Amino acid sequence: MNKIRVLHLTTRVQSLDVRVETKTKDNVFIQLICTIQYLIVKENADDAFYELQNPQQQIQAYVFDVVRAIVPRMNLDDLFEQKNDVAKAVLEELEKVMADYGYSIEHILMVDIIPDAAVRKAMNDINAAQRLQLASVYKGEAEKILLVKKAEAEAEAKYLSGVGIAKQRQAITDGLRENILNFSHSVSGTSAKEVMDLIMVTQYFDTIKELGDGSKNTTVFIPHGPGHVKDISEQIRDGMMQASSSNV
Repeated sequence: MNKIRVLHLTTRVQSLDVRVETKTKDNVFIQLICTIQYLIVKENADDAFYELQNPQQQIQAYVFDVVRAIVPRMNLDDLFEQKNDVAKAVLEELEKVMADYGYSIEHILMVDIIPDAAVRKAMNDINAAQRLQLASVYKGEAEKILLVKKAEAEAEAKYLSGVGIAKQRQAITDGLRENILNFSHSVSGTSAKEVMDLIMVTQYFDTIKELGDGSKNTTVFIPHGPGHVKDISEQIRDGMMQASSSNV
């Protein structure tokens, strides 16, 4: 007695991974990996059982045909950007063909595009070079900003230092003038020149004392004698007269 072999069909969604090797328009060999999700239409189960013996092989053959017809017309960069268009073209072709055999194509996903190893290395080198160039531009701009800010800060510091020195000298001049006037009024018979000479001699000796008291000072050579004191007093007096005339 002959045994009857029973074959089962499933209407669940099935998945098929297809790896296609082809070449782009710019002569780059690639491997394109796509996943096809399909199922048997219940109403057309008879066609799926009797009309097609190996549906996976049939689907794979049509994927090869469509991909190898479209991809060679595209550059590699365009393929990465338009891979969804390739998937849509494969889906439309498979839907028309596989519907006659009782199959419905649900989705097609372009999972990966793998160029040749040498091409991948070249692409990475180009990307790295572009990023280094961009980093150099940003670094140059940052250094330029730092230099500009440093120059502006130095100019502002010099300006403020000049203002401070000018105010300091003005305060010294005003203080000396006030001391001279007070001394002249307190001691009768003294002239402004005599008071000025006395103040200069006092400050001269105070300066020598401060130089000697400084812990970091070792030896200081300075001109000393009545003539030098007179020269110093005359120089300061001339400076005060010039400052007074400029303020008028």
